[in-house]
Amino acid sequence: MTALTAFAVPPVVIPLWPEGVPGAKALGEELHEAGGRITRVSEPTLTVHAPAIDRPNGTAVIIAPGGGYGLLSAEREGVQYANWLSTLGVTSFVLKYRLADFGHPAPLQDVLRAVRLVRSRAAEFKINPGRIGVMGSSAGGHLAACAGTLFNHAAGRTGAALDTTDARPDFLVLMYPVITMEGPSVHAGSRRNLLGETPAPDLVNLLSVERQVTSATPPTLLIHTQEDQSVPVENSLLFYQALTRAMVPAEMYLFEHGAHGMGMKPDFGTASDWPRRAEEWLRQRGLLVPAGP
Repeated sequence: MTALTAFAVPPVVIPLWPEGVPGAKALGEELHEAGGRITRVSEPTLTVHAPAIDRPNGTAVIIAPGGGYGLLSAEREGVQYANWLSTLGVTSFVLKYRLADFGHPAPLQDVLRAVRLVRSRAAEFKINPGRIGVMGSSAGGHLAACAGTLFNHAAGRTGAALDTTDARPDFLVLMYPVITMEGPSVHAGSRRNLLGETPAPDLVNLLSVERQVTSATPPTLLIHTQEDQSVPVENSLLFYQALTRAMVPAEMYLFEHGAHGMGMKPDFGTASDWPRRAEEWLRQRGLLVPAGP
């Protein structure tokens, strides 16, 4: 059965590293906790969610759930987003990436491998290889921002043949993202899980992705709230300012109310309308108009 003929429920699960996970570790059985949270990831995968059958448009989004690089909020910030994107005609790929058990550069390798794999199999998935975005929440937003800034970095390559495929996303959607790895706005848990207790200064600088923005960073949508008590709104501000300096098209919605990890909850005032704002942004960029692969 091919990926195309198996798009029925349940969604297709694709191993990210069929030739063997780089730096593989025996972590024991993967843990699935209440609320759709996943820990102890040793075998990264992509779970494919087909677009609504009557409106496929050729756009694809790789979704990186949040969880501070310590767990994956795979239902709230993965499957739920995929179901929403399906109604817009978008093909989604929920990324199960490696976490603190591996640390840097494993998550970067996973997200860039995901972009390369999806792009290399665009015809199979019936998507346009020039319309592949990455969406991430919290630490998943940091990983998405890494994909948009470090897509050519040596740390994201493993020597696999697929390394020659372009890993640059065509657009980013960042939900209350972790961005910086130092200063008063840092999310200390994400930094510790990704870089360890005493990270080297060069890694802190590299993974403070506001410093890695260039004119090649893809167009970006940022969504954050003032009430976020976990990842300060300054993270999105730092990235937006860097995008503006680099003259990268960017749009940002900062809401007054809304807790960190809000996903698509309905009770956060105007912040709960963010899916409508995101749909408008995707539509304005021509990403919801049908296009051939």
